[in-house]
Amino acid sequence: MERYYQESIECADREEIRAIQSEKLIAQVQNVWNNVPYYRKKMEEKGITPDDIKSVDDLHKLPFLSKNDLRECYPYGLLARPLKDCVRIQSTSGTTGKRVVAFYTQHDIDLWEDCCARAIMAAGGTDEDVCQVSYGYGLFTGGPGLNGGSHKVGCLTIPTSSGNTDRQIMFIMDLSATILCCTPSYAAYLGERMQEMGLGPDDIPLKAGIFGAEAWSEEMRHDIEKTLGIKAYDIYGLTELSGPGVSFECSAQAGMHVNEDHFIPEIIDPDTEEVLPDGEYGELVFTAVDKEAFPMIRYRTRDVCCLTHEKCSCGRTHVRMMKPKGRTDDMLIIRGVNVFPSQIETVLLNYGYPANYQIIVDRVNNTDTFEVRVEMTPEMFTDNMGEIAERQKELVEGLKSMLGIRAKVSLVAPKTIARSEGKAVRVIDNRKI
Repeated sequence: MERYYQESIECADREEIRAIQSEKLIAQVQNVWNNVPYYRKKMEEKGITPDDIKSVDDLHKLPFLSKNDLRECYPYGLLARPLKDCVRIQSTSGTTGKRVVAFYTQHDIDLWEDCCARAIMAAGGTDEDVCQVSYGYGLFTGGPGLNGGSHKVGCLTIPTSSGNTDRQIMFIMDLSATILCCTPSYAAYLGERMQEMGLGPDDIPLKAGIFGAEAWSEEMRHDIEKTLGIKAYDIYGLTELSGPGVSFECSAQAGMHVNEDHFIPEIIDPDTEEVLPDGEYGELVFTAVDKEAFPMIRYRTRDVCCLTHEKCSCGRTHVRMMKPKGRTDDMLIIRGVNVFPSQIETVLLNYGYPANYQIIVDRVNNTDTFEVRVEMTPEMFTDNMGEIAERQKELVEGLKSMLGIRAKVSLVAPKTIARSEGKAVRVIDNRKI
């Protein structure tokens, strides 16, 4: 039997959903016009005032927001509420050393946790379940979001955070955890470790997993389901929009339902910026219609996917987004962390290396591997292996400080990285996703 956290809205008819969206959009546009000078200026540049927005049909008239806007406004430039009304920040890495910092009022956190609760109940969760949250806690949104959603459903919540795999397995087994929330690559690793310990799917109490924060294939889904003896559900979100729970899979596993009473999705042609119809692939754009502290209007996610309003067997009426199949920018997601080549370039230049490097990403035993090959200048070049090891260690620490994750660094001789006549091939991503 399909379970819903807020059935009346999750299964509302389309006219009701549109009416809710229109009312909230009108209010949000007035909010940013009154309280965020940066938004107001962008609207004025397009010749738009709040009076021009009479329903959700007028959404396309509004200006877009991008990561560049967030960088330009860092840290407080997009705040729509006084700081005294904000109770939390979450953060993710940006394209340079500056991070994306999102602000939340208590109301924002309540709505975010509702979205995560919907995802948990769509995966079959109830107040009788034991939910182990093995996403990272802290600035990353994964842990706090699913933790709050689990509380709202009434699950016994195990906030293990990420890492310490044997302890994770001990809690799963000893406390009979039934729902696992983590990145898909970590779920696969947990499954492998359990196999090594002689645990088969029938021995593992888990029944469902909610996995997100990185791309994963259908093959990987089937492998995880087989190893852990569970049903594996996808979840999508961005720090800019709250975090996980913007959309989620239901029992049909045929795309992720967008929580349309909070987030209005559009698909645009990334070049012409024209809105595309259902079924056509383009760039995903979101408008957060009731976020108080950090409203996002027409935020360009850079994710490439499509939308469908076709009826879903689960009974939910909210539009579904298909699994993103790429990006329109050069961002990589490695072990759930956003990594931009420009960040790596910044570190290399700071340490005096030329910007000739290569990023090699692969997936070994369901875990992302991450190597940065860096050319030395002729002046730096030496056959003193101790000196090279020291330099590599220095770069490893510099990159970890910038990115938040560890990369293997290989210093190579001058002119050994292939030159390109066109755009330099900076990234080799060998993951099959």
